[in-house]
Parts: sequence; structure tokens; C-alpha cells
Amino acid sequence: MSARPPQLAHLEHLGDAARFATQLHALIPQCMLLENFTSEEVRELAQFMEVFRAPEGVEVIREGDGGDFMVMVIEGRVEVSKRDRWNTPQPIATVEPGRILGEMSMIDGAARFATCTAAGGPALVAVLSRENLARTIVERPMLGAKLLMELVLMLSQRLRVTSDRLMQVLEEQGHPAAGHP
Repeated sequence: MSARPPQLAHLEHLGDAARFATQLHALIPQCMLLENFTSEEVRELAQFMEVFRAPEGVEVIREGDGGDFMVMVIEGRVEVSKRDRWNTPQPIATVEPGRILGEMSMIDGAARFATCTAAGGPALVAVLSRENLARTIVERPMLGAKLLMELVLMLSQRLRVTSDRLMQVLEEQGHPAAGHP
């Protein structure tokens, strides 16, 4: 396994996600990333992931930090917040088990877009680092290719939703880019 991401040093490390493969498999219906994976593929993928426990109120991802890993919520809830122009955190979503967070920074290495904090109790998260994604591609090429395709599909769908929301806002404001004269 790769070195533990330093951004997660404050979380309780529970080890290799292989022990949690059954729980990961149970998330398939709620997890866009895993929806086309078989039980065997989920077990294989779990070998490349680590699991951490975040107590309630503890950050899993911090806005502005560098990031080379993504997390999948296994248990609990995670609140996603973004700082506004006055630097005040504004909640933008609460995510449930099966959701993926941090995949953009894992892929492009850019700063984290938002802060993700365990909410309403502790949260259990499975972590896939960029290094272990690369290992997956080398050691299990078919699994790695499938994982990359699912990530691309997931990001594409999110971009479409975001673009639709932007167009709605522009239309409500009567902006010319939304088709108004």
C-alpha cells in the first residue's frame, strides 16, 4: 500500500479496505462509481483502498488543501461546505454512504474545492490515492480501465448537471448567454 496521505493523519486508520469489501459491495445501488462493478471487482478494488474513521465534526477534506486522493463514504454522513467571499463556510450538500468526494483533486492535483466534515456522528470513509489508482491500472489493467471510465462518466454527468444549473440561473437573470436578446 502507498504511504498514508498526510492530510488524513488526524483520522483513525482502520487499515486495508479489503476487510470492508462486503460493506463496499452493499453500496453499489447508491454509488454511481460502483454501479457497474461485480462483487469480485469491488473486492479487487478494495485491496487498493484504505479505510479511516472521522469523528463527528472532524474534516476529511479541507478546502484549499492539495489533494491526491478521493474518498467514498461507507458509513455516516459528510457535510460539504464552501467558503463564501467573506470566508464564511456555507453548507452546500450533505452526502450519504456511497457518495464519492475529492475525485477532481485526485485526478488533476488542484486545490480542494470544498471542505468535507463528518456530520451527525462519526463517518467511515474508504480512500483511494492517486498512487493506488496508478497501481490499479498497472497491476489490474481491466479493473483500472473500468474504474477510470466510471470516474470519467461520473464527472461528465456532474458537469452536465452543473451546466444545466448555470443555464437556469442565467435564464432567471435574463442573461444573453442563456438565449435572451
